[in-house]
Amino acid sequence: MKLAPVLAALLLLVTACGTDGGGSAEDPAPTTSQSPTSSPATGRIPAAPGEVTTRNLATVMDTGRPELCLGPVAESYPPQCHGIPLEGWDWSARHGTYDTSGDVRWGQYAVTGTFDGTTMTVTGAIPAAAYDPATTDGLRPGDAGSGAVDLRQVRQKLAADPLPGTLSVSPTPEGVLVQVVHDDGSLQERVDAGYGAGVVKVISMLVPVNR
Repeated sequence: MKLAPVLAALLLLVTACGTDGGGSAEDPAPTTSQSPTSSPATGRIPAAPGEVTTRNLATVMDTGRPELCLGPVAESYPPQCHGIPLEGWDWSARHGTYDTSGDVRWGQYAVTGTFDGTTMTVTGAIPAAAYDPATTDGLRPGDAGSGAVDLRQVRQKLAADPLPGTLSVSPTPEGVLVQVVHDDGSLQERVDAGYGAGVVKVISMLVPVNR
């Protein structure tokens, strides 16, 4: 199954429930996220030129091979999610920081490594118990400003042609937030050119180590 059309259909289903309007608080529709058991939207995800780290804690899930889940995680036991493949992940070096159920292993970590657009090669990881975020990124729903743009139409276009690596699309009173696996700046430039500066805010879940 191709995943981009599935995501597009889900987003269209949500946006169809909204009402037309400009930059006012016109749409109470909830965030639309990828399914926890599906891959991020397909497409050419930008590679990172240097080391990156997760924006915050993320789930490492291993049902046969380790994956880094940057999107939603199903609250089952064991939890379920699908993410980007991890290379160089060693569970034996992380005793006491993860859970197991049968052959499944999972835990929450701030993961650092290199990202080639498909796979993250791990250079380090901080377990949840030792994680202390040094700063907040300051991203708020109001950070995107839409002016007189029809936000419902913007979301419909993003549903029909999602950005590579899309994890979720969130309507806000003043704009649209899109979470993606990684953005080197080119995805933000794309939406700025397509919808106007400040209408869509792209949030990369992998960020440079020296941010």
